[in-house]
Amino acid sequence: MTGEQLVKHIKAQPFKPFRMYLADGREVPVGHPELVLYIPGTRTCVVADLKDNTYDTIDLFLVASIKVGATGNGGRRRKRG
Repeated sequence: MTGEQLVKHIKAQPFKPFRMYLADGREVPVGHPELVLYIPGTRTCVVADLKDNTYDTIDLFLVASIKVGATGNGGRRRKRG
């Protein structure tokens, strides 16, 4: 995934929650655009999870796909299976 593709999802009007699927099988839900920090020109982003006060630093090269729609499961991360 490129930074430009991520920005497209973050700045969508109206914003639609989405889920990033990573190469290692993790799913990272993004329920609000203010929960993502991305600095243009870099290859990483940070996604905060307010449910458990954690964050993930994600290498955009490892994002296999994005699915737009409800993030489901209350914002918790779940392994695909």
